[in-house]
Amino acid sequence: MTAEHRFVLGDDTGMFAPEGAEPEPWEPDENATATINYTSGTTARPKGVRLTHRNLWTNAVTFALHAGVTDRDVYLHTLPQFHANGWGMPFAMTGLGVPHVILRKVDGAEILRRVERHGVTVMCAAPAVVAAVLDAAGDWDGEIPGRDRVRIIVAGAPPPTRTVQRVQEELGWEFIQIYGLTETSPLLTVNRTRAEWDGLDPADRAAKLVRAGAPALGTRLRVEVPEGDEHGTGEVLARSNVVMDGYWEQPAETAAALGDGWFRTGDGGDIDADGYLSISDRKKDVIITGGENVSSIEVEDVLFSHPAVAEVAVIGVPDDKWGETVKALVVLAPGADATEAELIRWCKDRAAGYKAPTSVEFRDELARTATGKLQKFKLRAPYWSGSDRKVN
Repeated sequence: MTAEHRFVLGDDTGMFAPEGAEPEPWEPDENATATINYTSGTTARPKGVRLTHRNLWTNAVTFALHAGVTDRDVYLHTLPQFHANGWGMPFAMTGLGVPHVILRKVDGAEILRRVERHGVTVMCAAPAVVAAVLDAAGDWDGEIPGRDRVRIIVAGAPPPTRTVQRVQEELGWEFIQIYGLTETSPLLTVNRTRAEWDGLDPADRAAKLVRAGAPALGTRLRVEVPEGDEHGTGEVLARSNVVMDGYWEQPAETAAALGDGWFRTGDGGDIDADGYLSISDRKKDVIITGGENVSSIEVEDVLFSHPAVAEVAVIGVPDDKWGETVKALVVLAPGADATEAELIRWCKDRAAGYKAPTSVEFRDELARTATGKLQKFKLRAPYWSGSDRKVN
């Protein structure tokens, strides 16, 4: 069967120009939207983050400066390109003429093979990727490739101190910690070993590197503590040329995030005497698992659609591999029955697989305020007991 093609022409369509006509000149505008990246937030409706050409250029140049990128580097992609444009590094690397090495999927042993085969010198990775490489290194036959050569830039969730130490000791790679969000292109802070730390033992140096870092060039940070709660966790606010232009067609959300000229990250933290930021809590009901954002409310909506579920709260709990993992606390309807496996499958059939709970715990009731609002901080507390922060 031959396919039919239909073309609609008209004087005002703008689709086709008359023969000999000059094309309309392109007017460069650094403040025009370059990309729209979607991110889960405090509501089930994902928000489209409008990043401008200025945002992307500033992020790429700043990132390259802090990471010390030159045309002698070789870059290995371990990040999905839809995730904050691969953190902006594809722009930086391409602009500086750096060769790109692409992975089909994240696999610790394959990462080591690519480092060895292609002479990789720099990569970005979520903590789960770091864990996969460390696991593969334990079974590696021979010297770990890239020793004293590879710089691994980590973000997505604060890694354990022991993980940082293992990267330095077992792999011999330089560990660089950064912090940012899709809304900030994403680079806000950088934590890289300083010259004055060279004399520290690995454990002490690792303890300094687990902090989110100092503000990147051109970025200002402050922590806003709620009035009357001087000892509470403050929210991290940022001002920079990498901060988004706004959310696509969501003016109320844009105003809430940017209304006073500072971007409200939704993350809780503090800035120490050295000027370094540490992230200790997440104000928004967002779970970061393997570096990917999961809206707890989105998952709750899926679970609520199951006929046996009467109440549900979705929270993030610590996980050695993924940093955090999704846990559902469920109250079943009277007389109803459902299994953990059934509810997990229900979510996987209706949402992206990584958003599905990895465990379900059945409860008789869920902690709520007098007005009926879920008290998620109380529900999370037992799982984070003994930890000085509530993100992992």
